[in-house]
Amino acid sequence: MGQCLVTKQHEIQTEDQSSSSDDVKMDQDTVKEQHEIQTEDQRTREQLRPGPSCVSFRSDQSMDNKRINFKGGPSTDPHSSSDDVKMDQDTVKEQHEIQTEDQRTREQLRPGPSCVSFRSDQSMDTPIKFKGGPSTDPHSSSHDVEMDQDTVKEQHEIQTEDQRTRKQLTSGPGPSCVSFRSDQSMGRLIDFKGGPGPSTDPHSLEGVDGSSGAEPDSIFMLLEDNIISFVKAELKYMQKIVDGDDPECSESQMEGEDEEQRKSREAFLNITLYFLKRMKQEELAKRLQSRTKAHRYQRELKSKLKKKFQCVSEGVAKAGSPTLLKDIFTELYITEGGSGEVNQEHEVIQIETAYRRSDTAERAITLEELFKAPPGRPRPIRTVMTKGVAGIGKTLLTHKFTVDWAEDKAQQEFHYTFPLTFRELNVLRGRSFSLVGLVDHFFSGSKEAGICSFQEFLVLFILDGLDECRLPLDFLSTQNLTDVSESTSLEVLLINLIRGELLPSARLWITTRPAAANQIPPECVDMVTEVRGFTDHQKDEYFRRRSTDEEQVSIIMSHIRTCRSLHIMCHIPLFCWITATVLEDMLKSREEGELPRTLTQIYSHYVVLQNKVKMVKFDGEGSTDQHWSPQNREMMESLGKLAFEQLQKGKLIFYESDLTECGMDLKAASVCSGVFTQVFREESSLYQDKVFTFIHLSLQEFLAALHVHQTFISSKVNLLDHQPQKKKSFKMSTFKKPTLNHLHQSAVDEALRSPNGHLDLFLRFLLGLSLPTNQRLLQGLLTQTGSDSQTNQKTVKYIKKKLSKRLSTERSINLFHCLNEVNDRSLLEEIQRYMNSGRLSTEKLSPAQWSALVFILLSSQEHLDVFDLKRFSPSEEAFLNLLPVIKASKKVELSSCGLSERSCAALSSVLSSQSSSVKHLDLSNNDLQDSGVKLLCEGLKSPHCKLDSLSLSGCVITEVGGASLAAALSSNSSSVRELDLSYNHPGDSAVKLLSQRLNTLRADHGGEQRIKAGVRKYFCHIHLDTNSISRNLRLSDNNRMVTYVREEELYPDHQDRFDIDQVLCSTGLTGRCYWEVEWNGHVYIAVSYRGIRRKGNSYDCWFGFNNQSWSLKCYRGFYIFRHNNIETRTSCPCGSSGRVGVYVDCPDGRLSFYEVSSDSMTLIYTVCTSFTDTLYPGFGFGFGSSVSLSPL
Repeated sequence: MGQCLVTKQHEIQTEDQSSSSDDVKMDQDTVKEQHEIQTEDQRTREQLRPGPSCVSFRSDQSMDNKRINFKGGPSTDPHSSSDDVKMDQDTVKEQHEIQTEDQRTREQLRPGPSCVSFRSDQSMDTPIKFKGGPSTDPHSSSHDVEMDQDTVKEQHEIQTEDQRTRKQLTSGPGPSCVSFRSDQSMGRLIDFKGGPGPSTDPHSLEGVDGSSGAEPDSIFMLLEDNIISFVKAELKYMQKIVDGDDPECSESQMEGEDEEQRKSREAFLNITLYFLKRMKQEELAKRLQSRTKAHRYQRELKSKLKKKFQCVSEGVAKAGSPTLLKDIFTELYITEGGSGEVNQEHEVIQIETAYRRSDTAERAITLEELFKAPPGRPRPIRTVMTKGVAGIGKTLLTHKFTVDWAEDKAQQEFHYTFPLTFRELNVLRGRSFSLVGLVDHFFSGSKEAGICSFQEFLVLFILDGLDECRLPLDFLSTQNLTDVSESTSLEVLLINLIRGELLPSARLWITTRPAAANQIPPECVDMVTEVRGFTDHQKDEYFRRRSTDEEQVSIIMSHIRTCRSLHIMCHIPLFCWITATVLEDMLKSREEGELPRTLTQIYSHYVVLQNKVKMVKFDGEGSTDQHWSPQNREMMESLGKLAFEQLQKGKLIFYESDLTECGMDLKAASVCSGVFTQVFREESSLYQDKVFTFIHLSLQEFLAALHVHQTFISSKVNLLDHQPQKKKSFKMSTFKKPTLNHLHQSAVDEALRSPNGHLDLFLRFLLGLSLPTNQRLLQGLLTQTGSDSQTNQKTVKYIKKKLSKRLSTERSINLFHCLNEVNDRSLLEEIQRYMNSGRLSTEKLSPAQWSALVFILLSSQEHLDVFDLKRFSPSEEAFLNLLPVIKASKKVELSSCGLSERSCAALSSVLSSQSSSVKHLDLSNNDLQDSGVKLLCEGLKSPHCKLDSLSLSGCVITEVGGASLAAALSSNSSSVRELDLSYNHPGDSAVKLLSQRLNTLRADHGGEQRIKAGVRKYFCHIHLDTNSISRNLRLSDNNRMVTYVREEELYPDHQDRFDIDQVLCSTGLTGRCYWEVEWNGHVYIAVSYRGIRRKGNSYDCWFGFNNQSWSLKCYRGFYIFRHNNIETRTSCPCGSSGRVGVYVDCPDGRLSFYEVSSDSMTLIYTVCTSFTDTLYPGFGFGFGSSVSLSPL
C-alpha cells in the first residue's frame, strides 16, 4: 500500500465525517475524484462483479497486487522491498486500544477454523488470488511485503469507512453488502446450529477441507460470502432492535445456540458498538446496547416461561407423566360483563346458575380479546379482573395465555409478561421490595439486563388467585408510590400497582374466586370477565380428548347426561377430571353394580381409588385389594380434620401456621401430600416455603363431612353442635342418647342459617354418607357404621318439613339435592306426575310443592328460553312463587296475569340481579299504574339489567309514569332498545324523549280513555250487519237490540244472510277490543271469521260448532264455551239473564268472557289461540231470547 492511497483514504474519511448520510448528493468533482481513485487502484471492474474480496467487507482496495502472508512468514516475492510499508508505533498503539475495547475478539483467535473467524489457519501460506486468477504484474517481487495482522485489520477498518462514504455519495445499481435496509446483496445465510445442512449449492463448504486438494482462494471466497451474510443478518437484526421492532429470531434458534455462537454474536456486537462510537454515534450505540440486552432477556424469559407452563398434570403436578398443555387444553366459556362486586353464594349454586344461563346472549370472549378495547372506548384497558369458582380453570387460562406469549403465537404487543401468584406473594409478607426488585426476585436476570425501569416497555403482570391473598390490601389509607425503584412493603407495592400510581403504563390481569372480588375497588378495574367453565359441547370435547376409546367415552358422556347433579358440576373442568378418573377406572376394572349417580358416590369412589393407587405404587399390593392400612387410615383422618377445621374458617390454602393450629406438623403434611398426591397437594415457592391445598374445594368439603360423620359414629360427638353444654336441659343430656338423626338435623339447621350457603355441599356429602351403600364402599376407612333406613326416613321427613316453610330458592334447591343424595325423589315425582297429566293446578300447591316445581323447572334438560306464566296460573301468587324460574329465563311472558305494584317490586329485584337472564319482558294488560312503573324503573336503571325489549302496553300509565320511564331509559346504563307503550296515556313530552333514546317506540292507541282499569280501557263500538241477520230476528233500538220472533221479518234476499237464527256484526276487530251485551233467555255470544257458512242448518253454520268461530253459551244457570264443536263447561254460574263482556286481543290470540255486574267483573273463561283472519262479533238465539249492545 502506498502512502498516496492512505492519503486518499484519509481525504475520503474527512469528507464522510462532514457529510450527512441521508442528504449529501454526488457532485461532479466528487465523481471525478472517485473515478481517479478507482482508476489508480484498478478496482472498478472488480467492485461491480459478484465475487467479493476475501479480506474486505466492501472492496478489494486493501490489496496492491501483492501477496500477503497472513502467518507472518517471510515474503516469497523476489521483487519485494525489505523497507516497504511497515507498522509504526502509533499504529501498534492504536491497534492495542482497539483490541482492548474489543476484549471478546480474542475468543475467535483459537486455531480451530470457523466460518466466521478472521484468524483461522485456513488463510494458508499460498498466494491469494483475489479474483480467481494469477497475478499479471510483471514487476512482482520475489518476496512479499511483510505485513502483520494488525496492519491488515487497520487497513480493513479504513477501507470499510471509505467504502461506506463512497456508498453514501454514489447511487450504485444495488445496495451495499452491509446495508441495514436491504437484503438484495445478501448471500447464503449461515446455519449456526452444527454446520451446513444438505445443499445443492456448488459453493457449499461441505467436504471442503485441507485434505480435499481444493484451491485456497475458493475457500476464502466462500468464507467471505459467509462472513458477509453473517454481518448482514446481524446488522439487520440490530437495526430492528434499535427501531423498536421485534426481530425475526425464532425461539428454537435462540435455544439451539451454543456458547461459541453466542460469543460470536457478542463479539460482533462489540465491534459494531466500537464503529458506532468512532462514527460519533454515541446515543445510537447506547440504545443498541441497552435494547439488545433487553431483547436477549425477553427471549430468555420466554424460554423459561415456556418450560415452566407448557406441560400440565391434571389434578396435581406430581401425578403421572406431564402432558403438553396444548394437547389437553379445552377452550373455556368466558364472558364479558358483570362487576367486581362480591358474590357470597356457595360456588356450587353459582355453577348451577351459570348452567341455566350458559347459552344466553352474553358476549363470549377469547384470551386474545382480553385487553382489546371495544370500539368507542376512550382509553385502553389497563386492568382486567377474571372471576370464576374454584377449579373452573382460571389458573390454567393464565398458563395458556403465558405459553402463547412465550411461543410468539399471541399477545405480542407485550414486551414482558410476568405471571405471579398470591400463594407465592404471601410467603414474602413482611419483606420490602421495589417493583424492579420484586420482578428480579421472581424472574432473575432483569437487573443484569440493565432493565432498571419498565417505562420504555409494555409490561403485563398476571396476579393469579386474589382469593388466596393474605396481605392486608387497604386501598383507602395506603400512601401513594410512583417510583419503581423505591422499596416498600409488598402490600403497598401491590396496591399502588393496581391503582395505577405505580407504572401506569403496565397492564394487569387479576384472577379471583367471586367471593373475593370486592377486595379491589371497582374504579381500579376496567373490565370484568367471568369464566363459566365448560359448555355442554366443551364437556363432550374434553372427554373425547382424554381417551381414544370411543365406546368408553360414549358410556361416560351418556351416564353424566342422565345425572343432573353430575352434569351440572361438570361445568367445572377439575370435576370433569375427577368424574372421568372414577368412571374410567370402574369401566376398566369392570366392577359390578351401577355407575355412581350422586356426588357422594363419586367422591367415595375417588378416595377409594386413591388408596388403591397408593397400595400399588408404594406397598406393592394388588390393584383389587380394598384394604385400608392403619397408616393410610390415620393419614386420611388427619386430612379430614384439617379439611373440616379450615372449612369452618373459609380457608382453602394452608401454610405452616395453619397446619400447627390443626395439630399437624410440616413433616406429616408432606408425607400425606406425597402419598395421596391426588387428594392433598404440596407446592414449593421460592426458598422452599411450603404451601398445602386440597386439589379442589369440593374434595375438602367431602373429607370434612367424612370427618364429622366418623367422629360422631366413633365417639358420639356432634362437631356441629355449638350450643354450650351448660345450657342443655338435664333431660336432654341425661336420658337421650345422641343419634345420627340429631346430627343430620343440626347439619340441616346449620346449613340453612349460613348467609352464603358455605355448608351446602358439605350437607349433601354428610347425608349421602349415611347410606349403607356408601358406607360399604368406604369399609375399612369407616371403622363403624351407624345408620339404618329408619334414620334416613326421619331425615327425609325433617327436610320435607323445612321445605314446607318459606325458604329462599337457593336453600330449597339444595335441600332437594340432599333428598337426591339419600335416594328420595317422592316429592319430585309427585309434582312431575301433576305436570305430565296436563295443566298443572297451582292453586292448591303447598310451599314444598312450589319449591319442587321450581327445582324441576330449573334443572330440566331444556334451557328456559321462554317462560309463560299462563301455562301454570295467570296469578300474582304463581308469579311470586316462580320468580327464580323467571330470573333464569330469556323471554318472560306475563301479559294479562293480574299483576300489580307488588309484582313490580319483585321484578325490579330480578332485573337488578347480576345473575338475571331476562332480555325480553312482556307486562302488557296488567294494571301496574304509575306507582308500579316507578318501582320497575329502579331495576331498569341498574347496570346489571340486560333487558333489550319491554312491553308495557295497556298498563294504565299516565304522564307521571311516562316521565319515570323517560328518566330511567335515558341513562347510560340502560340496555333497553325497544318499548311498547301503546294503549296508555304517557304524554307528548315523555314520548318525545323516549323516541330520541330508543330504536323502536310504540305509543299508538293512546288517550285518556286508556287510563281506565281492566279491559274496559279497550272498549269499542260495534254495529250489527243487517245483511246477515236471520229473518226470525227483529232489530230495534236503532239497530242495537235483537230479539227472536216467530214471524219472519221482510228482509231482502242477500248472500250473507243466515238461514239459522244468527247475526254477525259489520265491525271487524283489530288490535284489542272490548264490548258488552245484555242478554236474556238462551243466547250464544260469539266471534267468527267472516267466511263462516251462511246457508243451511249444518254445524258449519252454527257459532262454536266449527273451526271458524268461538262461542259462549248462556243458558239456564251455567256458561259453556265451545269451539270446533268441543264444549267446555265453566265453573262460573249464571242466571237467566245478565251482562257479558267480551275481550279480544287479536295479535296475542286471546279471547276472554267476563260476567259484568254494577261494581265488578268476573272472568268466565279465557282461551289462547292464534287468529288467522279478521274476527267479527256475532250472536245466536234460542226461542224468546234477546241481546242488546250496551254502552259503557
